[in-house]
Amino acid sequence: MNPYKILLVEDDAEISEMLKNYLETERYEVACALDGQQACAMFDAASYDLVLLDLMIPKVSGMGVMQHIRQNSFVPIIILSAKDSESDKMLGLGLGADDYITKPFSVVEVTARIKAALRRTIQYDNAAVEMSARASSILTVGELTMNLSDYTVKKGEETIDLTAKEFEILKLLMQNPKKVYTKEQLYSLVWQDAYCGDENAVNVHISRLRGKIEEDPRNPGYVLTVWGIGYKLGDV
Repeated sequence: MNPYKILLVEDDAEISEMLKNYLETERYEVACALDGQQACAMFDAASYDLVLLDLMIPKVSGMGVMQHIRQNSFVPIIILSAKDSESDKMLGLGLGADDYITKPFSVVEVTARIKAALRRTIQYDNAAVEMSARASSILTVGELTMNLSDYTVKKGEETIDLTAKEFEILKLLMQNPKKVYTKEQLYSLVWQDAYCGDENAVNVHISRLRGKIEEDPRNPGYVLTVWGIGYKLGDV
């Protein structure tokens, strides 16, 4: 049996059954939820390695389910949606999704994306163990304090809720305060995947990170743009 357990959230019973059957042939353990309320309850009651999440589901929306999961977990989330507009993709990625697959899709593509997401998680976990052994558990710049032991970020006394990718981008910059990172480097290091020239994922996460930590996101002091190159930590 594949050691990975997947929560599949899809209200179309035919699609859900098709995906479940195929993933089980790939030896994944698959639990299915047909609505958002059931998905939240199942996620809270068990441990999952990855979530496949349809956006258009009843009772609690897919976005609502994702926000519920991201309150306490960095588990990889792959969105499955018939919505293919850039705004929908940006919203999904911005709220914490790791990947976005538009319908109709092939089960082969879904399986490939799952394997990639799990592979990145393994690589990240291994790298995180090595880095945590070397790095201080507390990082500070200006009013920002990052605790690497409990994955919390505070600005003064206020706790800042960051997604997994936002946290990793900020951690990378705070651990290397004098280094300028290109978008390609940020994507490779944070997403643990080959950069394909799509700047949108990096731009979205940088924008949302600034919105959470900057006094004025249009005139940032923590995450600075180095025009024509990339980003660096500001001398706040």
